[in-house]
Amino acid sequence: MRRRTGVAIAGAVALAWGEWLNWRWSRALVGSRGGAAEAVVVLGYRNPQATANVINRWRVRTGIRSIAADGAHGTRVIFSGGATGSGAAEAQLMADYAKSVLEFDGTVLLEDQSATTWENITNVIPLLEDVDRIKIASQPAHALKARAYLRRQRPDLAERLVRADDYRPGEWMVVKPLLALYGLWTLRGLHADERKISP
Repeated sequence: MRRRTGVAIAGAVALAWGEWLNWRWSRALVGSRGGAAEAVVVLGYRNPQATANVINRWRVRTGIRSIAADGAHGTRVIFSGGATGSGAAEAQLMADYAKSVLEFDGTVLLEDQSATTWENITNVIPLLEDVDRIKIASQPAHALKARAYLRRQRPDLAERLVRADDYRPGEWMVVKPLLALYGLWTLRGLHADERKISP
């Protein structure tokens, strides 16, 4: 009985920890800048098949709901990600999913050359120059990493970063502890000021 109780408590603590850490990451390195012109950058994930995989589908839904969160007009959605193998680019697969499944009919731009998160940011910068607000849609740790990369590459554009709707309580709850562990691993190389995760 005690062992079962201990396992249950440990499980509850792990779930709470995963929720808390993802919540903090979703609010790091963002401001509250206003403005009508907005870009939502949706980052791709390894996608060798002919349709968007489960992670890319989730990222697309996050990007689309990030628009609805503010009801912003003049929003462009930028799908970023190159081809994995000989198939179509991740950006194209995500755009196809947004249009055909989610019936998104807003402005879509594709960046289809990137192979890494650093390249995602480098290659979307020309598409961000004229917007007032920038949102990056991905899992919270990955989006934080991308925001830190934008700070390194273009601090002036990083000042336009605002929060995407990438964290919702209870969403992916069971895997959030694993996402948190993976996030800690992926964020380990960032400079101290970029690892700051206070809201």
